[in-house]
Amino acid sequence: MWLRLWRLIPHFFGVVETTVRLPDFDFTLPPELIAQQPAARRDQARLMVVDRAQQRVTHDIFANIGNHLRAGDVLVVNDTKVIPARLRGRKAGTGGKVEVLLLHALQTGVWEVLLKPAAKVRLGMAIEFGDGVLSGCILERRAGGSVVMQFTPEEVYAALDKCGEVPLPPYIKRDGAAVQHDFDLERYQTVYACHPGAVAAPTAGLHFTPELLAQLTQQGIARAAVTLHVGWGTFQPMRTAVVEQHRMTQEFYRLTASEAAVITSARAAGGRVVAVGTTATRTLETIAQHTEGVTASSGWSELFIYPGYRFRTVNALVTNFHLPRSTLFLLVCAFAGRELMLEAYRTAIAAGYRFYSYGDAMLIQ
Repeated sequence: MWLRLWRLIPHFFGVVETTVRLPDFDFTLPPELIAQQPAARRDQARLMVVDRAQQRVTHDIFANIGNHLRAGDVLVVNDTKVIPARLRGRKAGTGGKVEVLLLHALQTGVWEVLLKPAAKVRLGMAIEFGDGVLSGCILERRAGGSVVMQFTPEEVYAALDKCGEVPLPPYIKRDGAAVQHDFDLERYQTVYACHPGAVAAPTAGLHFTPELLAQLTQQGIARAAVTLHVGWGTFQPMRTAVVEQHRMTQEFYRLTASEAAVITSARAAGGRVVAVGTTATRTLETIAQHTEGVTASSGWSELFIYPGYRFRTVNALVTNFHLPRSTLFLLVCAFAGRELMLEAYRTAIAAGYRFYSYGDAMLIQ
């Protein structure tokens, strides 16, 4: 009897006990479909609409997303703000080049970071950035390859505006031109971003403009915000063939009481919760693991959503097109079904949709 009860525990937490194999979530993507630039105007990206009930896909542009939503729905966006988290520095004394990617603040002036080249730095080593605008000292190494650095001055955010770079994902190539840097500062950021802390953008939200958001409000579509500071783990490849063995990197999230009330009100009136992006999805579903309904909450999420997961809050999902064999692709397969998603991706590739962070969008409902 106790063994039977123990096996039921995963069901109470939204995950069905199963074995999921990563090779089953692979597909071939032509490199030329990896978007290096966003659409000229945010809302002019293409939009694939996936109807789960009808097992059907249709095509549109993002500016028309309101045609596929309903009055009473609530869009839940992630209002985190990307910081210029990439720093290029030199070792004090030798002048050797070091690249630093900030991950998150541990306390004032102390950050967990990634270094490149990691093998050629030692504890106590000092690194200078931006001609002395900022300097850092390596305090400790951590499991997984990250290190802890103490920065001077301690107000790191102010210094980043002077010497930091946009932390674009590795599949977007840049030549270092200042004009391109300024462009990415604006476009690799949602128009509603307001809480600094992310090292990657919640890219599904990049397609919204202030005008489109205002139009959706006029249509009776509510909007609420969660905050999840997207970490570098979103780009980390899965290194295990058995999906269940993968562990997500922790990311800080917050939902305030006022924003939770907007979502709760929409649900009570029969509206759908439309999550804008996988990060908003994971935030809402993380909260659902710990409480009934949608309530104010904050903490660290390491929720890994893959096929077999039972969604408790999210009814529809706005997302981009993701990497094969990635945690993001697994999440959308959990939401819509593996076969439907693989077919939708085959259709997108044949139709020349643009993939990844600066690419086109999908609405799954």
